[in-house]
Amino acid sequence: MIRDTSAQDVVLDPAPAQKRRRRLVLGGIAAAALCVAAVSPALTRWSSADLSVDGRQLRFATVTRGRFVSDVSVQGQVVAAVSPTLYAPTSGTVTTQVNAGDTVSRDQPLAVVDAPDLLSELERERATLASLQSVHERRRIEAKAANASNQQTVDLALVTLNAARRELDRYRDAFQRGLVSQQDRDRREDQLAEAEVRHAHAVQDARMQAEKLSFEVRTSELDVERQRGVVANVQRRVDELTVRSPVNGIVGSVAVQQRAAVDASAPLLTVVDLSVFEIELAVPESYADDLAIGMPAEISYGSAKYAGSVTSISPEVRNGQVVGRVRFAQDAPADLRQNQRVSVRIVLDEKADALLVDRGAFYESGGGRIAYRIEGGVARRTPIATGATSIASVEIAQGLREGDRIVISSLEPFGRAETVLIRN
Repeated sequence: MIRDTSAQDVVLDPAPAQKRRRRLVLGGIAAAALCVAAVSPALTRWSSADLSVDGRQLRFATVTRGRFVSDVSVQGQVVAAVSPTLYAPTSGTVTTQVNAGDTVSRDQPLAVVDAPDLLSELERERATLASLQSVHERRRIEAKAANASNQQTVDLALVTLNAARRELDRYRDAFQRGLVSQQDRDRREDQLAEAEVRHAHAVQDARMQAEKLSFEVRTSELDVERQRGVVANVQRRVDELTVRSPVNGIVGSVAVQQRAAVDASAPLLTVVDLSVFEIELAVPESYADDLAIGMPAEISYGSAKYAGSVTSISPEVRNGQVVGRVRFAQDAPADLRQNQRVSVRIVLDEKADALLVDRGAFYESGGGRIAYRIEGGVARRTPIATGATSIASVEIAQGLREGDRIVISSLEPFGRAETVLIRN
């Protein structure tokens, strides 16, 4: 008889296996729910962002409140505050008496310009002056002689007048005694009247002649004075043919060769006054409106710093820069030399309580009007307004608050996206 497998079979209870399967299914569902919950914010951010950028390529900073100092730091070049260039006063042949690098003193002759035409003009004007002086002296003597002659005429008329009066007195006395006729007396009265008229006209003519002669003498005197001025002016031009140093210093450069022919106003040489130095610097055009004469500056030379102030600002912009000068507030360093390079920091503005953020490429790339504020791993485009800037900080005028975290690196990777996902 063949046996079946019933003796090998074992009856199993299905309930425990079903419970285990149920637990496994519920556990899988719970794990999936947890994964969805964890991934959901990232998915939400990903779906809401216009662009995704690797955060390792970016720099971030937090907006803070504190003391803000707006400044600009540039490289400057040491130059002499006084370095006049001397020019030829007129055309001629120049003879230099110094070389570049020679030490000179004030009023020392440096060069002589030979101008024969100017020397001839001086001699002509001197001769004209001598001629006018002779004419003036002659007119003065003639005026004296004419006044003396006129005075003689007046005196003779007065003598005639006095004689006519005495003659009339005698005839009046004789007429009363009956010794002369009335006709003779009347004739003597007519003679007296004629003498009085002659005397009055002689006095008047003498006065008018004196005024006329005085005017002529004054005119000749003015001619002499005018010619003296002409001679003095030509003499001054002749004196300027000897070019002298206006300051104590050294000869910086000589622009002409020995015995060279030069035109009027041609540069001859430059004298450098080494007693006063200034720093010439080129400031970026963006700071031009903030610069002002008198602003404090800090000059770094070697390991020391020296106080200074802005003394001049060029009114024009060249190659995107504005040229200015800074002078030492006190004595300059003793070992300072012309054309040396130094660093200059100019303080533009200072505020005790300002909203500020670290300066970065975002200021230039966004024009100071755009910033990307970080919110939960997403950078949002935010319009802002900036105020003054410094080497390290930017003042925030509008658009951000204290504690906001923004991107301070270049905004070019963001394009014009409104929201950008920052990947870790």
